[in-house]
Amino acid sequence: MEKWVNCYKCQHFYVTWDRHFPKGCRAFGFKSAAMPSLVVKQSSGTECMKFVEKRK
Repeated sequence: MEKWVNCYKCQHFYVTWDRHFPKGCRAFGFKSAAMPSLVVKQSSGTECMKFVEKRK
């Protein structure tokens, strides 16, 4: 079973106002319809290397 990066727990994740691309990543500088970590995995073949857990 593959482990995936949960963008909701990352400091770089944000919700955009663009209804077609509602999820964004500040670290990589893009918006997407899918979770940014999945887009990174599909395009590079590796897990997201810029994940930083949010402080509580």
